[in-house]
Amino acid sequence: MNIHFLKLRLHRARGSLGARAASCLLAFAIVGCATSKDQYAASADAQQRLAAEVAADTKAGTSVDTKETYLKLVEQMQRENLWFASLAHIDALEQRWGISPESTRLRADSLRQTGQASQSETAYKRLLGTPLEAAGYRGLGLLAGARGNYPEAVQLLKQAQRHTPTDALLLSDLGYAQLRAGSIDEARLPLMQALQLRPDSTQAQANLALYLELTNQQEQAAAMMDANRMPPAARSAVKEAALQLRGGRTATPTVPLAAGVPVRDETAPPLVLKASRWSNLTGIRTAIQSNPAATASSTPSSPISPARGTP
Repeated sequence: MNIHFLKLRLHRARGSLGARAASCLLAFAIVGCATSKDQYAASADAQQRLAAEVAADTKAGTSVDTKETYLKLVEQMQRENLWFASLAHIDALEQRWGISPESTRLRADSLRQTGQASQSETAYKRLLGTPLEAAGYRGLGLLAGARGNYPEAVQLLKQAQRHTPTDALLLSDLGYAQLRAGSIDEARLPLMQALQLRPDSTQAQANLALYLELTNQQEQAAAMMDANRMPPAARSAVKEAALQLRGGRTATPTVPLAAGVPVRDETAPPLVLKASRWSNLTGIRTAIQSNPAATASSTPSSPISPARGTP
């Protein structure tokens, strides 16, 4: 390989991709110069990986040219649970475009998910008084729930709800916090709203199943879990949480307020369930009703019975 050509490619790579991508390109070129057959065979996979990294860095370097694009990139990383990596990219984003409510929200979420509660709380508080105030209150509510302070979590989540009354996951969080705080009757409304707004949400399904268990509607809870094909571990989690809330155990583990909140007691699995293929719970009409016939014969006519003392 012509060494001058290689130096030229390296110089261009440093200018457009940064030192990391350039080093990958140099390594790829050097490996490609090997003439030994066994060396070539051993390095084939490495060449492909290096080439893929260079291509990925090239794509990222050319596409992340606006603040909005970078924010979307970080949001995608967080959806893939790359919380630690997202913190590094948030640093880069703010160095380039400055601190904003959007970047602060992303940072607060990442700090919470990486176990940095104090720093996360500080970041969430910075969102109060901004257009993302609802996210600030919700994050503070989730932190309170993670500490086991569910009455405080309820109040903070209600503040968030005032700003975003149709956020299904927020409503599910609020209903769950109310269950944990002992306000079982009050939990009915937000949990029902959450399921109707997002019938495919595993979180909403789990929390409503827990409510049904707590209000002595075990048949309806079983019908819901059957129809949603909940695995045994998920069913056990719902029943265990119901047992704890009834006072069946003295030590109450921290069951997550939301899907991303860490579970402190490893013996209690989180209420994370399979996506719903069924949402035709009689008396709870939703936008998705994919399999009503399979459950019509087994589902009672009213899953939320006023005779049981619920509002």
